[in-house]
Amino acid sequence: MAMCILVFMILLNLPNSHSFSDELCIDKSATVPQSDVDLLEFPLNLEYFEAEFFLHGALGYGLDMVAPNLTGGGPPPMGAKRAILDPFTRDIVLQFALQEISYRESYIFLAHFVHQSDDNVYCRAIKRTVKGFPRPLLDLSAKSFAKTVDKAFGVPLNPPFDPYSSSMNYLIASYLIPYVGLTGYVGANHKLKSAISRRLVAGLLGVESGQDAVIRALLYEKAMQKVHPYGITVAEFTNRISSLRNKLGHTGLKDEGLIVPRFKGAEGKIRGNVLAGDQDSLSYARTPEEILRIVYGGGDERVPGGFYPKGADGRIARSYLQSA
Repeated sequence: MAMCILVFMILLNLPNSHSFSDELCIDKSATVPQSDVDLLEFPLNLEYFEAEFFLHGALGYGLDMVAPNLTGGGPPPMGAKRAILDPFTRDIVLQFALQEISYRESYIFLAHFVHQSDDNVYCRAIKRTVKGFPRPLLDLSAKSFAKTVDKAFGVPLNPPFDPYSSSMNYLIASYLIPYVGLTGYVGANHKLKSAISRRLVAGLLGVESGQDAVIRALLYEKAMQKVHPYGITVAEFTNRISSLRNKLGHTGLKDEGLIVPRFKGAEGKIRGNVLAGDQDSLSYARTPEEILRIVYGGGDERVPGGFYPKGADGRIARSYLQSA
């Protein structure tokens, strides 16, 4: 009974959950190709990252306290903690965190615990779509972020960058996360064969894009402000981080900071770059391999490290670990 109540409450709080579920579950015979399953499962690695980073940043604790059923028994993140945030930033970060939980509850929790009656097709398609996996080990420590930022600048910053020490630092650290997931969803979408899969990715991409846009807008407002105590502008931080992600991905330009040369701006007419896009102002796309090269921090999808000390999970990520 308690399980049914929890599922019911989740559904009540999911916007348009009935219409979305009906669309996904119309046909009992609907199937999702294994290639779709793999592509849909892979982004859970980044979504776990985001959920834990945003929850800890806003509240000081993560999924183990808020929604332990969604961790799958995976290890708690290393080094994550409550950030020193102004009320406005904390409010936004908490909204992001709760969005990540809603995503998991509809995408993982219900996939495991819906009714099994043959007469009940409610969310059966979601259950067939992806089973998910336990939360991978995440290193969200200040030291882990400092290593990434140091790599972006090519020299160690002094003092080491601490994402939890201020609202500005936290937003810069947040710049690292949703955009990588956004490019992954864009990259996966055209490879998906099932309408169910494409519908799900479209919904996830919409929220991920929104989160990235909010983060970029907040940073863009202070693009020329210098980050204490480094004397380096916010824009330079974003440009360096974007350049690092391009370098690690090994596939050319798929990332842009907040201020770009005029010829790279929209229509080649402006330096401001609050939304990143290609020459046609379309979102860049990345493959799972490119994403692993970035989040592992070493430019090699076969070598774990960075924010994923033991590697990411899911069939795609594991295939590279096994081939290493």
